[in-house]
Amino acid sequence: MMLFGLEESTVVALTGGVRASAGSGPTDAAAAADVFARAAWTGISEPGDGAAGLLVQGLGAGPALSAVLDLWTGARLAGALAATGLPLTDDLQALLEQALQRWRPRLSSAEVIRSLQQAARASAGLLVPTDAHWPRGVDDLAVHAPIALWWRGIPTALTALTALSNSIALVGARAATGYGEHVTMEASAGLVDRGFLIVSGAAYGIDGMAHRAALASSGLTVAFLAGGVDRYYPSGHDALLSRIATMGAIISELPCGAAPTKWRFLQRNRLIAAASAATVVLEAGWRSGSLNTAGHAAALGRPLGAVPGPVTSPTSAGCHRLIREYDAVCVSTAAEMAELVGERMLGLTLDLPPADGDTAGFGGRTSEQVRVFDALSTRAARSVTDIARRAGLSMSTVQGSLGALDLEGVVREKETGWVRGR
Repeated sequence: MMLFGLEESTVVALTGGVRASAGSGPTDAAAAADVFARAAWTGISEPGDGAAGLLVQGLGAGPALSAVLDLWTGARLAGALAATGLPLTDDLQALLEQALQRWRPRLSSAEVIRSLQQAARASAGLLVPTDAHWPRGVDDLAVHAPIALWWRGIPTALTALTALSNSIALVGARAATGYGEHVTMEASAGLVDRGFLIVSGAAYGIDGMAHRAALASSGLTVAFLAGGVDRYYPSGHDALLSRIATMGAIISELPCGAAPTKWRFLQRNRLIAAASAATVVLEAGWRSGSLNTAGHAAALGRPLGAVPGPVTSPTSAGCHRLIREYDAVCVSTAAEMAELVGERMLGLTLDLPPADGDTAGFGGRTSEQVRVFDALSTRAARSVTDIARRAGLSMSTVQGSLGALDLEGVVREKETGWVRGR
């Protein structure tokens, strides 16, 4: 029997290698097909792709992948979704047509096989929504929820993360001050003493201190990454991430080998907010990337706290802004942060500007232009087709973005393709 153009035995063997750590390896062809399809979708679609989420929720991961492989049109996919009874929009067909143009350059069974083999070598596992260890908070993202999650670590950390009320996200600027790191250390250790799991993004500054303090206090901590779990980023936190993988867990919705990009950092932030019962920003500049995480937390109805700092410090301006303009709760101790859990905001949408600085700078560019720029190299010229595959965009979108970036003077075209301008 063939599954997605591969022998059934091959699919079962590949998926079994990444399911043992979840405690529930595929026991039949149907289960193996679902796991393989979800692994494939993590590489075909970019994180947070609502069209992919809708298709998988409506048809199932396997049937959705088969439909794309069989070259279904947007109209046929829309018709199949309509037959499931899902509430649909009038522009669904056009959205699916655009999505197909994004996905088709990435349709490669060899890439899926490679990512599964690489995950098995790295002792990484794949979580699916039906698993007992699946972090239930991310389901609140609806069609923008992850289709599957790659992870390394200990099951105990996943169990703690599943209980949403036991986790708090501590985030902040990379360029942290001594004050910010001290407050973060005290907060993380104090929350661990109260039985909380610490969630963050493993970046320099506040994130790193939150993880280190949790580990030093013999607590559990989880790091969400913007690239594959086999590619520790930033490289300066290689030792820290190795410790987290041994004593906690590192999680990503991108397959092994995937590189972190600015767009993926933004999308990663939504997982940090969704997987936590509350989010606390400990130190942040006026346009820090941490404000993006705060915006996701507020939109999901999660309690949001911010730590005040010296009024003369630019690195606390973002926290003061959250308190003054966006009704974040002013917190200064671990006890006050713990009080946030159990409260719920009203699903507010914070109208925050695109964050720059930490990892999320748009610099006035559209998200498509950011993704195209991230897909370029300063040395190797890349074709439009290659850029489209790397960015997860249609070729027409890539061409339009390259034109805008060319006018800006940050890219240039050579005989063999496009490169970043020096």
